[in-house]
Amino acid sequence: MSTGLRSGQLAAAAGVNVQTLRYYERRGLLAEPERSNGGHRLYGEDAVTALRVIKAAQRLGFTLEEVAELLEAGRHRHGRPVAGLQERAAAKLAEVDAKIADLTTIRTALTAAAEAGCDDLTVCAGSACCPIPFTDLAEENRHAGRCC
Repeated sequence: MSTGLRSGQLAAAAGVNVQTLRYYERRGLLAEPERSNGGHRLYGEDAVTALRVIKAAQRLGFTLEEVAELLEAGRHRHGRPVAGLQERAAAKLAEVDAKIADLTTIRTALTAAAEAGCDDLTVCAGSACCPIPFTDLAEENRHAGRCC
């Protein structure tokens, strides 16, 4: 192969840096490229697509390990049903929904703490009026009637 994209060109075309490119190669996410007579890496246009797919999957919340599994499943399908994007997207969606629920709970507690004027966690932890969900020990102290 005497034509192709060199590392810098590929990195620029895909919007990543050269170190990212090398890292993806080492992880097996990106196929090892051919070499020029001078030893330079030469990538085909499909490498640009592969890098864009990897970055898009990461933006959707997939880890590099999960991306590797998706890419591998896609390579070995050959018409057979393999756990691919549909199943994994559904699982990732459930994971995202759980994170949103957790973040909503955190947001609610922080909003309530700000509105209640909580300013000292130590004082607040033992207070009956503090909305921050402390441990069971704090719950016992709340029943004791202590307040900020």
